[in-house]
Formats: sequence, structure tokens, C-alpha cells
Amino acid sequence: MAILVGKAVVITGAGQGLGRAFAIHAAQNGAAVVINDVDEPLAGEVAELITRNSGKAVVSAGSVTDPDQAQAVVDTCTAAFGRIDGLVNNAGIRYQARIGQDSPAKMRELIEVNVLGTLYCTNAAVQSMRRGSIVNLGSVAMVGQPTALTYSASKGAVASITAGAANELQDKGIRVNAVCPIAETRMARADTKAAPSGPPETIAPLVTYLLSDRAAKITGQLIRFANGRLHVMGQTSPKEPVIERERWDVEDIAEAFEEKLQPEDPAWVRWGVER
Repeated sequence: MAILVGKAVVITGAGQGLGRAFAIHAAQNGAAVVINDVDEPLAGEVAELITRNSGKAVVSAGSVTDPDQAQAVVDTCTAAFGRIDGLVNNAGIRYQARIGQDSPAKMRELIEVNVLGTLYCTNAAVQSMRRGSIVNLGSVAMVGQPTALTYSASKGAVASITAGAANELQDKGIRVNAVCPIAETRMARADTKAAPSGPPETIAPLVTYLLSDRAAKITGQLIRFANGRLHVMGQTSPKEPVIERERWDVEDIAEAFEEKLQPEDPAWVRWGVER
């Protein structure tokens, strides 16, 4: 049985790549879908494909960096389908740049799309969503990737948004999770060191599941899905040992690091990122 029958879902950045795959899969599973993208012709092609295959889809084109457009996407959903049950904050950009050689203008653009876009759309959606599911697009880059400092910072912010919103919205029956995928997309090709991966369609079933009532008990999670492997990622927590003293001076701290807190592996291995 199609598990999204009766649900209305907004998917941002759905004109191509992961967003396109998410929209088509959600529609195939019964959802009515609002296709958002900055490229209106691409969004229209996805909506036309869905409706040509007996699905329901409408377009709301524009940038999620505009809070008015974020509100318009939600309003389009409630006007067309009478409700909003799900939001997929998929719109995002990525580029590579070394520290000290990055462009302030590109930094600002990336943060506005990846972070503010997620915040604006979430803020708009929860005003109309009585119960439902929000799925954010995270990344293991959140722990820090070389030559992708701004992108890494944005995904760290998305992880925080996911955890905070899940906590705050739980009593309202709104679940919030993030998926951290690897798939062959235009944006992924910006990561010149990324491992080979499958097409965007391989990630879509996870997003459809999280949008559905089958995932009613899943919230506040960072979920890694890449190359056939699925797992939940641990949240930030203390690492043993935890050393306690009534008073600390510089020598005490130096001794703690030199004798007890020194990692066995070099820092770049301990904190390395699986791509």
C-alpha cells in the first residue's frame, strides 16, 4: 500500500537531483507534492511528470532564502491540497574552497540557502502543520571537512536545527529528522574527493519512510544512508575519561592531556570524515 496517501508534502530544491527523486517517490507513494525550486522550468517538468503518471503536484518557484517565498511555498500547499503534512528541506548548495581563499559572497550565499532556507521553511510550515514530519538534509561534513569549511558549518547548523526543533515540536506531534546521504548529484560532484555512489533514487525510500506514519516514533535523529548502508549517527556526548578536580591550574590541565586525554590516533584520523 502507498504509505503517503492523503498527505500533502512540500519539497524544496525539487527541480533536480535528490529533491526531484524525493518528489517523484513521494508522489508514487500517494502524496500530493509541492515542487519548489529556483528554476521554475525544472520544477514544472517534475510536476508535469508526476501528474502525467496520475499523481498530484503543483509548483511554487522561488528561493528559500526569501522568508516570503518560504511562506508562499507553505501557502501553496494548503491552498492546493487543504493541508500540509510534511516538509523536506532539501534545497542546498556546496562548493570547495581553501581557508583564506574563500569568497565572502559565496560564504553568505551558502549559509543563506542551507541554513536560513531551512529555518525559514520550517518556521512557515509549523504554523500550518498540525501533525507531521520535517526531514532536513544533513551531512557528515558537519564534523568538518577540509576545503569545505562553510559547507561543513552549514550542516553543523542543520544538525542543531534538527535536534532543537524535534525537542520543541514533539508535543505538537511534529517529528524532525535529518538524513545524511551520499548520491551522485550535481552538488555532490563539487566534492572532488567524494566516494563513488548510487543515483538519487536510492535515497528516496528513506525520506518517504520518514514522512510516513510508519516512522511515528522516529524524531530528532541524524540518519546516515549511503551506498547500501543505513545507520543512526550518535549525537555529541562526552568522551571517557572525564577527569574531575576541585581546582585546576595550567599544569593540572597539561598533565591531564599529556597523561589521560591524549588520543591514541592522530587528530585527523580521530575526527576524520567518512565521505
